[in-house]
Amino acid sequence: MAAGLDRPQVVSHAQQALNYTLFDCKWVPRSARLLCLGSAARGSGLLQLYELRGGRLALLREIEKAKPLKCGTFGATSLQQRYFATGDFGGNLNIWNLEAPEIPVYSVKGHKEIINSIDGVGGLGIGEGAPEIVTGSRDGTVKVWDPRQKDTPVANMEPVQGESKRDCWTVAFGNAYNQEERVVCAGYDNGDIKLFDLKTMSLRWETNIKNGVCSVEFDRKDVNMNKLVATSLEGKFHVFDMRTQHPTKGFASVSEKAQKSTIWQVRHLPQNRDIFMTSGGAGSLHLWKYEYPAQRSKKDSEGAEMGVAGSLSLLQNVTLSTQPISSLDWSPDKKGLCVCGAFDQTVRVLIVTKLNKV
Repeated sequence: MAAGLDRPQVVSHAQQALNYTLFDCKWVPRSARLLCLGSAARGSGLLQLYELRGGRLALLREIEKAKPLKCGTFGATSLQQRYFATGDFGGNLNIWNLEAPEIPVYSVKGHKEIINSIDGVGGLGIGEGAPEIVTGSRDGTVKVWDPRQKDTPVANMEPVQGESKRDCWTVAFGNAYNQEERVVCAGYDNGDIKLFDLKTMSLRWETNIKNGVCSVEFDRKDVNMNKLVATSLEGKFHVFDMRTQHPTKGFASVSEKAQKSTIWQVRHLPQNRDIFMTSGGAGSLHLWKYEYPAQRSKKDSEGAEMGVAGSLSLLQNVTLSTQPISSLDWSPDKKGLCVCGAFDQTVRVLIVTKLNKV
């Protein structure tokens, strides 16, 4: 642990009470604005655009939709357009122009059931190759979409015949460091983590962490796979070193039990990939730093390369709410600025200090 005064501090900068259940919140790139999305009491979906003005959040726009909204991403849009993609309770994938949000610019009934998780790559100047969106659903499938192609996914990862379908809770893109390479990682309710290679259209690796996988994220989407963090139901998370894949043992990993309750989210700091934040079911946030080992790989007795996991240090933790913090997003533009949403129907803007000193 760093000395008390030198440690990063988590400062609550602004907060806003909401009159609906908040499922996701995201910064609008290159702005002081953020989006909140969720479910209204009457069963419709709400999308709210806020602007940070001093120490308060000013509501600029509220848009109501037929179905509750579960998740959203800017990952597949250009910085000029800043279109927002959402997944809803009806299994629909929609892309919205926030300037004219009445009708989506792209819409597809992507899944039979709720879309639990969404991620984008190839937009915002992050990741080589075509812009793509990945969705994971309760119907057990993970689908990759190209917004330029109507109606049909460019990839569909579903259980093989006879295999029981598992609820997919989380999806993330990675390895998009050139025009060809790209992977999708998916986490499921039974603890399965699957890594799909979109170049070869094959399952590259799978493991099971024994508890439902709530959130997965690569430390960077647009580099040769480096690290993957997976969080789970009973307070445990795993960091996999994705540089070296052993033929039988897969990837080396280190795990940490942060708390007793579910770890809902993990988000890496955009400006430093070795620092990440986890959000918990007890209303807490934990800020972690990953330390690399002296050597990241070694040879086993057969001469095959195997990875060596590093270690984790807790930089700071803070309890903000009595309810789970279900969504978390770092500002891509301002280091240390983040937004989180909790089931106490409050959105909070936080400032994490001293991140350049850790």
